[in-house]
Amino acid sequence: MNSFDDIKLSKQIRMALDEAGFEKPTDIQHKVFSPVRSGKDIIGIAQTGTGKTLAYLMPILMKLAYAKGYDPRALIVVPTRELVLQVVETIELLTPYMDIRAVGVYGGVNINTQKEKLYEGVDIIVATPGRLMDIYMTRILKFTQIKTLVIDEADKMMDLGFMPQLNAIFEILPEAHQNLLFSATFSDTIAQMADSFLLNPDRIEVAPQASTVKNIHQIQYQAPNILSKINLLKYLLEDKEVFNKVMVFTETKKNADRIVERLETILGEDLSVIHSNKAQNTRINALNAFKEGRARVMVASDVAARGIDIDDISHVINFDIPSNYVEYVHRVGRTGRAEKEGTAISFVNAGEEELMEKIEELIQKPVSLESVPLDVEITSQLLEDEKKQTRNIKIKNTVRLDVKSGAFHKKSAKNSKTPSMSKGRQKQLEAQKRNQKKRNRYKKK
Repeated sequence: MNSFDDIKLSKQIRMALDEAGFEKPTDIQHKVFSPVRSGKDIIGIAQTGTGKTLAYLMPILMKLAYAKGYDPRALIVVPTRELVLQVVETIELLTPYMDIRAVGVYGGVNINTQKEKLYEGVDIIVATPGRLMDIYMTRILKFTQIKTLVIDEADKMMDLGFMPQLNAIFEILPEAHQNLLFSATFSDTIAQMADSFLLNPDRIEVAPQASTVKNIHQIQYQAPNILSKINLLKYLLEDKEVFNKVMVFTETKKNADRIVERLETILGEDLSVIHSNKAQNTRINALNAFKEGRARVMVASDVAARGIDIDDISHVINFDIPSNYVEYVHRVGRTGRAEKEGTAISFVNAGEEELMEKIEELIQKPVSLESVPLDVEITSQLLEDEKKQTRNIKIKNTVRLDVKSGAFHKKSAKNSKTPSMSKGRQKQLEAQKRNQKKRNRYKKK
């Protein structure tokens, strides 16, 4: 069993961990510590929720030891503003007994306020790529003292198109520095980045790529459209005892706003929302309300899917299935953290069934198909943008909706062998057979 004694932490960090309630390191924290301390370039692959942030911060803080000079000695680059705040918060958690100065810089707020903080002196900068380059161009800091660069959530960086900014960042750093690249997946683009910028890196992988942790119970419901999904969401959230801390993820900001518009009169202060169109202060306030338990439900677009480390999230609900289906892993990783139990629920319409199958292949196990509760109203009504999407999509297999059961059915053959069986029952049996085949396939693997 891993122990903090094994990795020989400083007394100051160990005291901070004890006060914060950390009892033992996770696998990624245990395996990464010594190679980072030795100065090697590292590629760390670990699923969301396994403690990657702490894994790189502990050895970096031990190397820095204390405040020194005015210019930064470590740089941590992350994809979102929320993750900047999260990493800075974790640094503060680890350093109550250390004199270390960390500043977070990100877009959407006044750059002059951030420049003033940096001008006072900084040891660690935590930054989004665009704002970091804006800061660099002001010349208020020298980057010549940076000894360690961390690229966190590297796969998300690639998804968001940050490669040009990352290239620029590598150009402004001193030639002799350590690179630490952390990601939940190891795609071809991540491999190319590693080949371009890392020097003989050690690859440390503590779980299968794009896997979800075992203690997350994963289920799916079939719901044909946005209004039906909202009805199902409303029904589930009525059980406050079971659904006591819930993150709801949407593919679009519009859907996030739709959920809030239709549920805020029912949920009131229990409901918060966070996406990129919201003002920065609004997003921070919504996040804090959810963290502190003043809001029971947080609705988020995928901008919030990474790096938000909030304790005791009981459920993650995928209102939409992400078009980049790898995002499923990052979303559901918000629950089931620190070896606790969690539940991930996905609402799937006909157009998302193929994505769900890809997700099952990705995580190497089936996601259980459950029947929609009878009290949930399943409607055939489509919103205006859904109608447009339906007109523009070329459907490979004709499907129809059984409104009463909420299930999807392939167009039946003319000579069906089971003419007396209801379409809804046929679909249930087909789904059960598919799930059983998947279970058998994954068992063989």
